[in-house]
Amino acid sequence: MTNYKKILLSPNSTIRRALEIIDSGSMRIALVVDENQKLLGTLTDGDIRRAFMSGSGLVSSIEHIYFRTPTTCGINDTKEKILQLAVLNKLYQIPVVDGVGRIVGIAEVDELLHPVNRSNKVVLMAGGLGTRLSPLTDTTPKPMLHVGNKPILETIIENFSKYGYTDIILSVNYKSHMIEEYFGDGAALGVSIQYVHENKRMGTAGALGLMREQLTEPFFVMNGDLLTNINFEHMHDYHQLHNAAATMAVREYDFQVPYGVVNVNKGSIVSIEEKPIHKFFVSAGIYLLSPQILENVPDDEFFDMPTLFERLIAKKNNTVSFPIREYWLDIGRMSDFERANNEYSAVFECGS
Repeated sequence: MTNYKKILLSPNSTIRRALEIIDSGSMRIALVVDENQKLLGTLTDGDIRRAFMSGSGLVSSIEHIYFRTPTTCGINDTKEKILQLAVLNKLYQIPVVDGVGRIVGIAEVDELLHPVNRSNKVVLMAGGLGTRLSPLTDTTPKPMLHVGNKPILETIIENFSKYGYTDIILSVNYKSHMIEEYFGDGAALGVSIQYVHENKRMGTAGALGLMREQLTEPFFVMNGDLLTNINFEHMHDYHQLHNAAATMAVREYDFQVPYGVVNVNKGSIVSIEEKPIHKFFVSAGIYLLSPQILENVPDDEFFDMPTLFERLIAKKNNTVSFPIREYWLDIGRMSDFERANNEYSAVFECGS
């Protein structure tokens, strides 16, 4: 998706320049953007042929010939949604834009239908006790609890696999034999699975110190009790686009104060807000980390992900947030588990 930079044009470009860009690439399309890289439209060789037929020449501007209302997809759109858009509009490429309309990539249908296996590893933290889901977790590790017709962990692995991420490392501890017996080497799911055993509680980042030698490229880290259908490829491209040391997926969380909030200054009431809503971004438990951050992870110690990010921020490393708006559920309580089972079919079996 990062190849889009090769096919950008300004609206003042000439038709000659547009032809050079279109002919030099394999996508047969150019993206017209303003100085802030906000997408203005698209241009194809068909648009140029029509311009020639109307009397334009090679030195004419593309200003009046590019298509100003192209079909686009968002950086949070799932693979299934993008394919639906492509089929509906008979397209082979769809520009990907962020929340303010800036171009961040281009999705190609052929790659979506036939994802290339990527060498980037996926580390899934599957060693927790899951005490809040007792008695279900008294005999079964939480990632192995069935949601829908399969363990939570199997759905996570399948979601990564459909985007081409098939090199999986499972960090295990509690009742790890049940996980290993079920998944084996991952061949049955078309992936490769390795196991790292935590002999004590290591936190959400401490186990990374046990696998330093294996993490030589940007790698995903995700909690093993999450259900989500985010587009992992887009998150990877976002990480690369921002040249990030660490990327954290975040979700917007809001709550409403059930009372009128009184703002006071030196005893005087300044204003009253009736039941205000406060909004925050919270960690979604999904991370993409570049290998150089591992020097900040201590050996054989409990270490959590917020502490890792605090260290990176203090050292001026480039840490970025990747806002997600698609389905996401942290299965931490019994009510979450029941909700996940009620919603699973609609979210994961209907391609929504």
